[in-house]
Amino acid sequence: MDFNTVYAQKLTTADRVAALVKDDDWVDYGWAIGTPVSFDAALAKRLPELHGIKFRGGILCHVPEIFKIENQAEHFCWNSWHMGGIERKAVAAGYAYYSPLRYSELPRYYRESPDPLNIAVFVVAPMDNHGYFNLGPCASHLADAARKADKVFVEVNKNMPVCLGGYDNCLHISQVDGIIEGDNPPIDQLGGGGAPTEVDQAVARLVVDRIPNGACLQLGIGGMPNAIGAMIAESDLKDLGVHTEMYVDSFVDMAKAGRITGRCKNIDNGRQVYAFGAGTQKMYDYLDNNPECMSVPVDYTNDVRVISSLDNFISINNAIDVDLYGQVNAESSGTRAISGAGGQLDFVLGAYLSKGGKSFICLSSTFFNKKTGQNESRIRPTLHPGSVVTDTRANTDYLVTEYGVARLKGLTAWERAEALINIAHPDFREQLIADAEKMGLWRKSSKR
Repeated sequence: MDFNTVYAQKLTTADRVAALVKDDDWVDYGWAIGTPVSFDAALAKRLPELHGIKFRGGILCHVPEIFKIENQAEHFCWNSWHMGGIERKAVAAGYAYYSPLRYSELPRYYRESPDPLNIAVFVVAPMDNHGYFNLGPCASHLADAARKADKVFVEVNKNMPVCLGGYDNCLHISQVDGIIEGDNPPIDQLGGGGAPTEVDQAVARLVVDRIPNGACLQLGIGGMPNAIGAMIAESDLKDLGVHTEMYVDSFVDMAKAGRITGRCKNIDNGRQVYAFGAGTQKMYDYLDNNPECMSVPVDYTNDVRVISSLDNFISINNAIDVDLYGQVNAESSGTRAISGAGGQLDFVLGAYLSKGGKSFICLSSTFFNKKTGQNESRIRPTLHPGSVVTDTRANTDYLVTEYGVARLKGLTAWERAEALINIAHPDFREQLIADAEKMGLWRKSSKR
């Protein structure tokens, strides 16, 4: 097969692909930095004349042009697999919705779902000599989405890093119905936020002190995981491994500091394994054609059986709040959607099953409530009404605030309440004790 000839035959334009979209179609916009740009702009011009379009995507790193049309809800709805700030605003505006699903189940959902998928469009790297378009740091679930779709189009961007891997990190030209040559805009960058706060650093110290040499790491996104990564990079830890859902800049810092070798990993020895990545240009440059890094689908990275097979697995994630039962909410503030289930529960379960493994849920002890103008405790008697339980009380292992570490696994209800109150902000402990007494969770022999 002459791939260049086939390429020329399949070359099309964003406007032509946008013209194929019909009322009530399901359209897949890919994932994270693989979200289309040229096709999105072309479809936004057509969208005011269309109705009932249902989009799927997630981890948006820029505001799509389709979000900027008037009366969005009259023409489409956005269905997110995982949300950030852009999608939270769309939910509040009434034209976006979260799709509750464990992230690890997403490839299987595409394989088995009875729902149609009419058109899928992803940003990819330029075709290689073997006829493959690399999906960049977005292997995630996109190969299965492409297999599901009636029509698959790729939007080529020469700035997309080529991310090597094990399988399903590319689409072959034979799988593609059309090729859009975009304007090659810079790849979206997702910063790690501001400098770590004193609270972030305090939590980081408590976690890093509990990480052994040779551990295998999973980091979530946010200030605390970033602070932990930065502290690891400056530590004396050695021979760490990486097996994570999301690849973030902190892994680059650790690798360049010589902390990551992967030589202690039971499987994928020497490889940094991830399902998707979003970060700064530094990270994209590091991932580009790096044989040490392994881009694979999320049903491999987040498979509890795979995670548990890695000794000394350390999972580090954030939470919004936790209650005295040990239930963890990492998704919403009451009924207001903030994020999604992601892979947190998969890693909580897998880390506990790992020989020597630990899962840490990290959060500041308080937050400032803009509505009340006061600090409030993130450790609550019960979760805020409407809040989602991301990690059930039976599965929560280590919880960390700047005031200490509580290991909940195996504790009775009253022991859990005591342990959590001990790491709550001192200003709220007496009230939490009173609440625990009302809930039947406080023993007279408990510490006061």
